[in-house]
Amino acid sequence: HEREHDREISELAAKHAEEMEKLRAELKEEQRHLLDELQQQMAATHRAEQEQAQLQSQTLHSLELEALRLTLNNMHTSQLELTQSNLRKEKETALMELREMLNDKRAQEVAILQSRHQLEWERIKEQCLKEKEDL
Repeated sequence: HEREHDREISELAAKHAEEMEKLRAELKEEQRHLLDELQQQMAATHRAEQEQAQLQSQTLHSLELEALRLTLNNMHTSQLELTQSNLRKEKETALMELREMLNDKRAQEVAILQSRHQLEWERIKEQCLKEKEDL
């Protein structure tokens, strides 16, 4: 009876060891499967994060370019306004100089005409006096 009992215990122990080995193999397979899934999820998450970072980088780059474009546009507008202002001042200065020059020329012409008029007047006056004397 005792031998029978030892044999049953031995069979149970062997069966238990076999089941334990089977369970260990299943557990290792499940761990490997879970590890593969985890690696795939991590790889997908990593790709998604990289794509998000790249998108953010592109967006930031686009915003920086737009800011630079606006700054350049503002600087160009300011430069144009300054140039227009300078040209307007130069034009006003040139017009004032031209006006002064024309006024001076007109004054000279008036003086010349007055002088001619005076000479003509004196000539006519002398001619009149001469004609009176002749008469």
